[in-house]
Amino acid sequence: MHGHHHRRGFRRPPFGRRWYSSENVLERLESYQRDLEQELADVSDLITRLRAGAEPSAPQQTATV
Repeated sequence: MHGHHHRRGFRRPPFGRRWYSSENVLERLESYQRDLEQELADVSDLITRLRAGAEPSAPQQTATV
């Protein structure tokens, strides 16, 4: 019967050692958080201007992640 051979001992992390390191994950998450905070600030600014009745002179595009 053919099937999966189960090895005992060392197992590789599912996404590779470099991506999976806690330092790398933390760095990626912090960068993503900064991007989200900038998006939120842009949206909040637009809402404030629209509530104040100020028409944006030109549609602004925000960078998406």
